[in-house]
Amino acid sequence: MIRRSAAALAVSAALALSLGACAGKSDRPKGDLAASKVTTIGVNSYLWRATLDTLSFMPLVQTDSNGGVIVTDWYVNPQTPGERMKVTVSILDQDLRADAVRVAALRQINTNGQWISAPVQAATTQRLEDLILTRARDLRRSSVAG
Repeated sequence: MIRRSAAALAVSAALALSLGACAGKSDRPKGDLAASKVTTIGVNSYLWRATLDTLSFMPLVQTDSNGGVIVTDWYVNPQTPGERMKVTVSILDQDLRADAVRVAALRQINTNGQWISAPVQAATTQRLEDLILTRARDLRRSSVAG
């Protein structure tokens, strides 16, 4: 009987010591707060925020954070009132990558009161993509520093 009590006491003590060692662990690996893949919404949140920031001067018609699509309304630059632009940005990936953003633009010119479609220079859409990616990288860097 004494042996059985001593054995039970030894097992209980061993379990208590082993479980007590688990409670004091504070050196758990920390998550990367500025990971390139942030998906609290359907797409990369840095690219999403950067796109909204970059297009903030244009009126928005549609935003779909799950599908990653932002569509602006027609925008007329006050310096060129005879021309207007409409932009659609698609975020294609959950990672912060250069090929995860696609910009499509439409341009129209006012001729005799009629808006007529005109070609958009490829450099225009490329420049918008570059601005969005640069802003997304800046947002990521600031979240690492902050």
